[in-house]
Amino acid sequence: MRIAISTEGGMVAEHFGHCPEYTLVEVEGGAVRSRVVVPNPGHRPGAVPEYLGRLGMDLVITRGMGRRAQALLEERGIRTVVGVSGRVDEAVAAYLAGTLRDGDNACEGGRGGCGGGRPGLEPGCCDGAGPAGVAAGAPARAPVERGEP
Repeated sequence: MRIAISTEGGMVAEHFGHCPEYTLVEVEGGAVRSRVVVPNPGHRPGAVPEYLGRLGMDLVITRGMGRRAQALLEERGIRTVVGVSGRVDEAVAAYLAGTLRDGDNACEGGRGGCGGGRPGLEPGCCDGAGPAGVAAGAPARAPVERGEP
């Protein structure tokens, strides 16, 4: 299982596409096998989902993510967990324990200071301007099941 976590200062970053870096964690046999931090390749429409797909990620953990990015990741077979806050290490531990769950998405409808006027974020990046059929405010999913590809 390969996990990408949007990261800023060792914490799960507020915005998936605009974070400065991603922590990439490989999990095998219920334990962390490797961990590396890579810079964000740049926020352009579809660039980060494509990048993470090329890296072979299976799961993305973040605090906030727009619906378009969620759909693009899903198209690549990459699952997402949004609304996660706290230290990156805590998010990984919750995943390993089977307790990681979706929370309140910082990007849903432009709430939480994401997009729509926030300095550095272009309007519409989080406002659900993505493909139809991806519901905003969907109920939280069950805990993310650990899996080995």
